[in-house]
Formats: sequence, structure tokens, C-alpha cells
Amino acid sequence: MRAAPEKLLLAAPRGYCAGVDRAVQTVEHALELHGPPVYVRKEIVHNKHVVEQLRARGAVFVEEETEVPEGETVIFSAHGVSPAVHANAEMRRLKTIDATCPLVTKVHVEARKFAAEGYTIVLVGHQGHEEVEGTMGEAPEHFSLIETEDDVEELEVDDPDRVAYLTQTTLSVDETDRIIRRLRERFPNIAGPKSDDICYATTNRQLAVRQMARECDLVLVIGSRNSSNSNRLVEVARDHGADSYLIDNESQVSDEWLEGKRVVGITSGASAPEELVQRLVDFFRARGTEQVSEFEVVQEDVRFMLPKEIRQALATRSLPVAG
Repeated sequence: MRAAPEKLLLAAPRGYCAGVDRAVQTVEHALELHGPPVYVRKEIVHNKHVVEQLRARGAVFVEEETEVPEGETVIFSAHGVSPAVHANAEMRRLKTIDATCPLVTKVHVEARKFAAEGYTIVLVGHQGHEEVEGTMGEAPEHFSLIETEDDVEELEVDDPDRVAYLTQTTLSVDETDRIIRRLRERFPNIAGPKSDDICYATTNRQLAVRQMARECDLVLVIGSRNSSNSNRLVEVARDHGADSYLIDNESQVSDEWLEGKRVVGITSGASAPEELVQRLVDFFRARGTEQVSEFEVVQEDVRFMLPKEIRQALATRSLPVAG
């Protein structure tokens, strides 16, 4: 007899955030408007399932804009790009569509402001993450990157009274709070953003998992390995008393994880589509789990407009044809 929990709890909110929804729709509309191929720099969002679906429809994912043939259309991912990428695209006469999440754009604007005012900018984030590379690219000579509280002690700055901090949008809320407290202790005059850089969706999903984990024996997080916010959900669940694992889909669930587990919580990272959650629920129902309920902590109603280039093209297409 295969192990099955008595009850499933589905975290709410979970899955797509407004920035991911906007980015995925941008590629879908670009394919409808222009036909394949449409080039996308990096993965449009950090989810294997989404990327494979878009690839099957004709999206071509490249690592760098220099791989896009001259004169073609390229979409920049939700994670944002540096000014150097925009400049390269212009040199290659590429038609660009910028699907950067507006909340990432906010961090870029803050970076330019602090750099123009002569601050050393401490960025809290993960080395090598595309969002970090794009943000630091706004003013590379002004940035220092840190990942942990220990990194704060090793920071060297020219003027301790001219320091500002920014953060990646998909970090652990609790860990980032601790790092910022250490920064404030070390640099009492440190400046920061007017509002948190960690985005509403990251905060809400972590809040839901934090509360749900207390009622669960196991929490399964649907998301890809390179998804920062998905990895943070696993950490939050473990920190609050539940076993937790990151899976791409239901095929990766191990029977060993389910032994003796009565209540299993399910959530998904901000770039994971809801269909993967439903597939996981069906997987457990097929094993005999009957109780399935939503664990709602907060409601979300955030929406972002599509990029201007897509909105204009869609409006033009919908105009009545003269004659």
C-alpha cells in the first residue's frame, strides 16, 4: 500500500505573482503578434515547465543578447537587465520588449538615485542571480554584494556615513531583516529604500508557509531549482517545524517522505503555474487522500500592465480595418 496523507493543505497565496504573469503573457502575446521565432534573453521566469511550454510554441531562449540575429525581436526576462545589455541590443538593432517586473525596476531606479548621490550601495542578494547582475549593472563601481550577516562584518567602505542598502526582491524576509539590522548597527547613518524591496508576493508566500507549516508534517514546494523564492519557501517551512522538499512536479515525490505523514502542505513558487499544483493534488487523490482544503492567509489582487510595446501592438491589431 503506497503511503498517502489524510489531509492536504493548499497555501494561499501561492504560485504566479503579478510580475511573472506579466512576463509570461508578454512572450505569449509576442508569439501571437509576430510569429515564431521570438527570442528571449535568459529564462523568462525561473520555471522549467513554463520555459518548455513557451519553447514548444516557438520562443528561443538565449543566454546573451549577442546571440540574437541582428534586427530580430528580443524579450528581456522578468529579472531585469543592466544598461550594458540595453546598449548591446541597440547596437545590434534589436527590437526589444522589456518584461522586467516593475518591482525589480523600482530597485534599479533606487540604485541609480543612490549612485548619483555618491553612496556606496550594499546589495543584499545571491551571487550570480540574474536580478542581482542587472541591478549591480546600473552602477558597478558603487556596489558591494553581501549574502549573510557575517558578510556585514567584512564590508569595507570609503565613507561609513555615505552607505545605502538595497535588496534582491525574492529573499527570505526573516533573514534579510536580520542582515539589515546588522547593517544599521554597523552604519548608523545608512540610507535605504522608501519601501521594502522584497516584493509583496515573496512576503505573502512566506507568511502563508510560515503559518501553514505549524499544522503540517510535510510541506512540498513546487518550483525549479534556480528559483530563489521557491528555495526560500522550503527554508521557511523547515524553520517552522515541517519537513520540506522542492519538487518540479508530482513525479519527484518520494514515498520515503510520506511515511508517517498525516498532514501535507502544498505551495508553489511565484513562477510555478497552478496546473502543477492541481497535478500534485490529483496524485494524492489517486492514492486515497480525500481531505483537501485551502489555507488562506492573505488575498492578493495585484496586477501589472503589459509592456508598452505589447499594449500598442495589441491596440493596433484591434483597430477596425478601413475600407
